[in-house]
Amino acid sequence: MRLLAATLTTAALAAVPSLIASGCGTSHPRPITAATIAEAQTFPYFPVYWVGTSFEGEPLDAVDGRRTYISTVGESVYYGDCSHEKGVFGGGSCLLPLQVTTVVWHLHTNASLGPQQQNLLIRGVPATAYDGGRSIELYTGHVAIDIFSETPARALRAALRLAPINAPGSAAGRLPAPVYCPELVGPVDARLEGVMNRLPGHACQRLRAAKEIKERLS
Repeated sequence: MRLLAATLTTAALAAVPSLIASGCGTSHPRPITAATIAEAQTFPYFPVYWVGTSFEGEPLDAVDGRRTYISTVGESVYYGDCSHEKGVFGGGSCLLPLQVTTVVWHLHTNASLGPQQQNLLIRGVPATAYDGGRSIELYTGHVAIDIFSETPARALRAALRLAPINAPGSAAGRLPAPVYCPELVGPVDARLEGVMNRLPGHACQRLRAAKEIKERLS
């Protein structure tokens, strides 16, 4: 959700699929069909994360699939009907109780997430909370997972329950480490910095070296 082309995070474009796929604004969303879930379970390009067929009393309302896939927007799963509130980045005309969007990560800085960000370590991987904590972006494998919720507490609980719908994986324990270095903004504590320095392929060390070379050349 919400990635402006390849430069912003997943937070900018997700309003489009949420309005189309979730039936946003309806008072009685239709039950999701087995065929819709099956399409998500066979999505071929990357792991798509969800929190099961329901979450804290909110049923799974809609799931994106291969036919509607847009690479810059990613794949989303939607829970419950829309509320009457709207977050800083999300929901179009409304905000679902919970939306989880998975998108292939592209090199960008987190500055677009706003001035109040908190860098965290969740499920063993780097993450950033923003929009007052109601949104969390986690970095794992080749993707970023964005969670959009009504409250910070629900967003965090959802992060602790993430599992792939179309690949092996558990809803508990550590997520796969990212193969890239997320460009976090703001303070990073020693524990998170240690994880960042141990990412596969020395991703953060290579990114820092590339930046230093670019600065010297400019």
